[in-house]
Amino acid sequence: MLLHLLRHAHAGDPAAWEGPDDVRPLSDKGRGQAERLGKFLARVGFRADAIVTSPKRRALETAEIVAGHLETAVTVDDRLAGSFELAALEEVLEAHGRPERLVLVGHDPDFSELLALLCAAEIPMRKGALARVEIGSACRSPALARPPRPAQARGLTGVSPRGSRRATRSATGIRPPGTRSRASAPSRSATSGARR
Repeated sequence: MLLHLLRHAHAGDPAAWEGPDDVRPLSDKGRGQAERLGKFLARVGFRADAIVTSPKRRALETAEIVAGHLETAVTVDDRLAGSFELAALEEVLEAHGRPERLVLVGHDPDFSELLALLCAAEIPMRKGALARVEIGSACRSPALARPPRPAQARGLTGVSPRGSRRATRSATGIRPPGTRSRASAPSRSATSGARR
């Protein structure tokens, strides 16, 4: 099984948003990120059996933009809006028929923490980042196969303002040849608590 975690694209400053957080939309920058990611994935022949998203507007918009390029339907699952841990992942997998190539669209800090658990390495997910985790067949958990070794975690892309050719270091742990290192993401203590 290939599990893809897609953190919603840029949605502006949550502190500056007036209104319920659930309806905070993507910013223009975020819409551009999602468009570039969708175009990139379509260009490389990416295929998803299912795209399941949080109902929060910024995640739903990200999922719909990317899914439009992939010609894949989007399903909303409320479990992606709250605390999303391993048990919730198992429930989502079972509820959606355990598709072979699943894309989940959601929030941080949940996705970074889940990715760290699955890969046995701390891998922060930046806004608009997509990470792929190959889940094998020998399993500690009934719904998940054994968490992969860190080398099995692959990030496809994290869309940067410069375009989708460059992988996001935080999601992949690697940079393509010829790219420069970027500043690291804020510490977890600086971002913990809020689902962004």
